[in-house]
Amino acid sequence: METQEILGIISGGETSKVQFKQDVNNAVSISQEIVAFANSSGGSIIIGVNDKTGDIIGLTFQDIQRINNLLTTAAQEHVKSSIIISTETVSVNNKKIIVVTVPQGTDKPHCDKDGLIFLKNGSDKRKVTSREELARLLQSSGNLYAEERIIPHSTLRDLNFEKFRTFFEKKYNEPCEPSELPRHIANLRLGEDGHLNAAGALLFGRNLQRLLPAFFITAIWFPGNNIEDTQYLSSDNLIGSLDDIYSKGFDFIISKLQRRQGGQSFNSIGILEIPEVVFSELLVNALIHRDYFINDSIKIFIFENRIEIINPGKLPNNLTVPQIKLGIRRTRNNIIASFAPDLLAYRGAGSGILRASKAYPRIEFINDIEAEQFTVKIERITQIEKKGG
Repeated sequence: METQEILGIISGGETSKVQFKQDVNNAVSISQEIVAFANSSGGSIIIGVNDKTGDIIGLTFQDIQRINNLLTTAAQEHVKSSIIISTETVSVNNKKIIVVTVPQGTDKPHCDKDGLIFLKNGSDKRKVTSREELARLLQSSGNLYAEERIIPHSTLRDLNFEKFRTFFEKKYNEPCEPSELPRHIANLRLGEDGHLNAAGALLFGRNLQRLLPAFFITAIWFPGNNIEDTQYLSSDNLIGSLDDIYSKGFDFIISKLQRRQGGQSFNSIGILEIPEVVFSELLVNALIHRDYFINDSIKIFIFENRIEIINPGKLPNNLTVPQIKLGIRRTRNNIIASFAPDLLAYRGAGSGILRASKAYPRIEFINDIEAEQFTVKIERITQIEKKGG
C-alpha cells in the first residue's frame, strides 16, 4: 500500500471498514476485532496509529515481529472458523506501521474461541445476541435460508389446497390428490413432516398473517411530501399470499396515479403519469428478493412528488446498485423465485430493473447497508412537468 493512500485512509478516521490500534498485546481482544470485520464486509486494522487522535506513533522492529506473531495466533487459533488475514509493514513519515487486511468471511458466523459473535457497528463492534441476526449471518454464507424455515405451528391444513392443486395440475399435467399432498410438498421444498416452511406459506398459505404475521405490505398515501405527516389520504395493511399482496399493492399505487390525455380523445381514459410496467416489475422484485429473516413489512409510500417502495434487507451477496442496473442478479430466495413465474408477473432473468428503468428513467435505487433496507424512489411525472422537465 502506498504512503499517500495510507495517509488518506488515516485522515478519514475510523469507519466500519477501518480501525486504528496504537499497539496490540492481547490475542483474545484482537481476535474479536477480526471476527467483527469478517462477519461484516471485511476491512483494515492499522496498527501504530493512535485511535483517539489519528497520530502516527510507529512501531519498532521488535514490535512488528511480536505483533505479526500475535496476529497469526489470533486469526488461526482464536477465530472459529479461522480467517486468513494479510499483513503489510508500511513506512509513513519515517515511522513503521502494520496494515492488517481482514477479508469478509466465507463461513459466517465467525466467532471467538469462547463462541462469541461480533459485528461491526460503525467504527466499533458489538456482540450478536438475537436469533434473527444470527440467522442472517448464516444466510449470507449459504448455510441457512429464511424461506426454508419450518413453521412449527403450521400444518398442511394451512395450505390453500385448491390453489395448490390448480398450480400443480397446470404445471405438471398430472392430478393432485389430497393423499399425495405431503409427498408433493416435500418434493417441491415447501415443507416437511406435515409442516409448511416460509416459502410454502407465502406462496400457498391460507390465513398467512397467522403463520407469518410480519409479512405484508404497509401502503400509505400522504397528502404532501413529508413522511412525518400524521394525516393520511389513505392507508392500509395489504395481507394475503404473495400473489394476493402483489395485486393489492399494484392496485393501490395505480389508483393513486394521475392520467394525462397525451393527445388522445377527450373521452379516452388517458395515459398514466408513470407506466404500469414500472410498478409490476418493482413490486415483484420486492416480494421475491426481500429478506424474510427481517420481521417487517414492505412499505409503499405515495407522496405528491414521488413514490417509494421500501424493502426489508439490503441487496444480497454484496450485490451493488450499479450491478442491478446492468441486469445482474443474485437470488436470495430460490424456492420462491422458482415458483414466481407461474404465480406472479416474474421472468427471473434479472431484467426487471432494466425494464422499469427503460420505461421510466427517473428512478433512484438506494441500498442502505447499515439500516438493512433497499429503497426505490420514483419521481412523479406531475412534478417533472411543474419543473418544466
